[in-house]
Amino acid sequence: MNDNLIKYYHDRAAEYEKIYSRPERQEDLQHAATLLQALFKDKDVLEIACGTGYWTERIAYTARSIIATDINKAVLEIARRKAYTNAAVNFVQADIYKLDSGKKYESLFGGFIWSHVPLQELDRFIATVNAQVKDAGLVVMMDNIYVEGSNHPIVYTDEHGNTFQERKLEDGTIHRVLKNFPSADFLKEKMQGIAKDMQVIILPYYWIMVYTL
Repeated sequence: MNDNLIKYYHDRAAEYEKIYSRPERQEDLQHAATLLQALFKDKDVLEIACGTGYWTERIAYTARSIIATDINKAVLEIARRKAYTNAAVNFVQADIYKLDSGKKYESLFGGFIWSHVPLQELDRFIATVNAQVKDAGLVVMMDNIYVEGSNHPIVYTDEHGNTFQERKLEDGTIHRVLKNFPSADFLKEKMQGIAKDMQVIILPYYWIMVYTL
């Protein structure tokens, strides 16, 4: 994750979860939470890019344990102040690309990080994620579908096809943020030959990709 994106999420930390209050997304959010709770039931989970712990809270209802990581100290400070039900939850400030490659987990969740990975770096990202998971382990990714009027408009596309939004924070600062919106076909093509038992679940506002190694 580049320095500009890290700074953006640092500055946005206190207002981050307001995105989950949008009325039109409530049904999808509940659907996604129910699905994730079923997928991670009784599992030990590595969560990457956990942010303020919104999805950590929901997964904790059914998971056995969660190691929740994020590169950004500001969001982790918020996440650590929350109460988590059932699962043993530990937070670690870490860069996904610098995690201990010798440690393997039975499952991994990455929420809303795929869209911030430049297209030209996706292969490296996927390999890094999969290296953290045991053979036959479970990987779940979740991210946004672009819905005009609900998402910030795309203001720029670079030479690689990466798309960018401009986002204004409550302090008045404006940030240009990398945000890609892959199709289900793109996800399936990208994971061909890598993932087993793969499915892409398309909700009105979110996609969820589930596969095993």
